Amino acid sequence: MIFLNILLLIFGVALSIAILIQSRSAGMSGAFGGSAEGFHIRRGSEKTIFRATVILSILFLVTALAHLFIR
Repeated sequence: MIFLNILLLIFGVALSIAILIQSRSAGMSGAFGGSAEGFHIRRGSEKTIFRATVILSILFLVTALAHLFIR
């Protein structure tokens, strides 16, 4: 049980950091000639951060559900 609590804490902090980095990089692209469109192709580090955010959110969800049912 303590193991799941620690995993939830780690995934939650990592997910928060990934979301903050992702939103910061989106703002930077607009400052340097990016267009105001809602959709753009992710490349390089932005693509890596996006994939990491998706993976961390899935891991957080699975861990939270496991914590709910293992009680």
